[in-house]
Formats: sequence, C-alpha cells, structure tokens
Amino acid sequence: MSGVRRFKTQASGDFSWADVERLRYKEEGSAPFRDITRQVLFAQPDQACELRYFEIAPGGYSTLERHRHTHAVLILRGRGTVRIGVETHPIGENDLVTIDRLTWHQFTAADDCALGFLCMVSKVRDRPQLPGMSEASALSSGDDEAE
Repeated sequence: MSGVRRFKTQASGDFSWADVERLRYKEEGSAPFRDITRQVLFAQPDQACELRYFEIAPGGYSTLERHRHTHAVLILRGRGTVRIGVETHPIGENDLVTIDRLTWHQFTAADDCALGFLCMVSKVRDRPQLPGMSEASALSSGDDEAE
C-alpha cells in the first residue's frame, strides 16, 4: 500500500506516527521488561521484512533475549545502552546496531531520557529465547561461553 505515514509530535514528547496503533511490547509476564511500547510502521504481504518503532521510557529496558533471525536497529532519539552478548555499548541518536542471529541482546534507556529506535526484522521469525540459569550466570559474569 503506497502512502505517507505522518510523524506527529505529542505534548508528552513521545514519538508517534498518525494512524499507527501503539502496542504493548509483549504480553505482561511473558518475560522481564519495563516501560516499552512498539508501533508496526511497515508490513506488507509481498515483503519478507517488518519495520517497527520501539519507545523505551527513561530507565526502561527490553527483554534480554536472542533469536534465530538478525536485527538492524537505528536509534532515532535519546540514548542508553545495548547489551550484545557479554558486552555493553553506549548508544545514541543515529547509531546503527546490528545483532547477529542467536546473540543475546537487550536495550536500556538512560535514566534521564527515552530511547526510541527503528527495528527491521524478518516478518516470519522465531519466538525469542530467554537465558536459562547457566546462561544468565555466564552472561552476568562476562563469560564468552554465554554467546
């Protein structure tokens, strides 16, 4: 479907697109996360990808997880960190983050500002994998075996 999706500024400072529903990030209780929403900006039957916008409130974070698919993430606003495997990197506006398949990752907004980003993923994708006890322990200790 051709067209233009208009970006709109809200008084609250949230990023949003007109006529695009703001969705919950995930079902509550499905995995640990805090203060994050998503909008699906592009998904067409003839395309194998989906473009989504995520907004993490100050101090919020996404789930620590991995998948069999890759991610391309473009930071549009704010700052925070991204955990990729056992390493944590500072991120900010216009940074491009790529995450290889089966790599643990988690996005966290800074305490004083929101973090907003576009994420391009395969439309047909596997369900996220959460770390088990041994993987969580290895990740927290910085053990390369966790990757």
